[in-house]
Amino acid sequence: MKEITRDFSPEREVGHSVFGTVYKGVLPEGGRMIAVKRLAENAPVPSGMTFATEVTNLMALKHQNIVELVHYCHEAQKKVIQHNGRYVIVEMTEICLCYEYLPKGSLDKYLDADISSIDWDTRFKIIKGICQGLHFLHNNKELDGSLVHMNLVPNSIWLDDNWVPKIADFGLSRLFGQEKTRTYTVNVKGHNGYMTPEYLYRGEISTMSDIYSLGMFIIEIATGVKNYAGPEDRAARKFVDDVHQNWKTDEQIIYKYLSLDANGLNQVKTCILIGLKCVEVDRKKRPSIVDIVDKLSGKFVPIFEQVSPSQHA
Repeated sequence: MKEITRDFSPEREVGHSVFGTVYKGVLPEGGRMIAVKRLAENAPVPSGMTFATEVTNLMALKHQNIVELVHYCHEAQKKVIQHNGRYVIVEMTEICLCYEYLPKGSLDKYLDADISSIDWDTRFKIIKGICQGLHFLHNNKELDGSLVHMNLVPNSIWLDDNWVPKIADFGLSRLFGQEKTRTYTVNVKGHNGYMTPEYLYRGEISTMSDIYSLGMFIIEIATGVKNYAGPEDRAARKFVDDVHQNWKTDEQIIYKYLSLDANGLNQVKTCILIGLKCVEVDRKKRPSIVDIVDKLSGKFVPIFEQVSPSQHA
């Protein structure tokens, strides 16, 4: 891993998240590129055969909207560190996950772009693709239950040359412990603006955590307005309030998308409606990913008939 990333050179860094750093790796034979995710030191993952079994199972999962996990490295090393004025030997675990490399990079850098730089058809394609990928994770029998992503944010969505979106880091929640993906945790970590109120204040994690995060960037993609939530508003409720206020009439949508026909404008409105429903404070009012995919397909879904005014947690 060190060799193909030039010893994890900063020049090879292509992304960063709360779980670790992504580097571009170039294989010596043939020059094939892969993305190497170097996890933070001593990440709380299972050891030995348990880890190998989990990763092998994840490598078997294939879907057009999921980044393919192609290889991994799990190695324990002894290091000398200073602790309380003394040098001690500790065992550190170095973990790398290798994914297919997607040249367009992650979605986050495109959310800042002018809305005219990516046409609506492409934006709609990205939204639908992300939802199909999440549907696969939340409703796949091979996973023995839903896999909650836990870190569904724009930089965990990668794009191929044809703007097909693929969800990355889909296995980190499983590797960090299944028991934490369906109940509660005291170790609240994540990106400001995409964390649910129930996770922030109660440590509660469920599939609805992913739905909340999904709603945030569906709104961002559809409106072209970036969610710049900070540490004082980690659930981005002000951003949601602003969307409720500024996008409640068709005029703003028509102004943003001057060249769209009636069908295109209806798709934009549908996506904003879905996004706002996904970011309801009460998780019980949020739609399932099945409802979302059905709505994007033009089906009648009762849960979308009423969107509650934004509320602060």
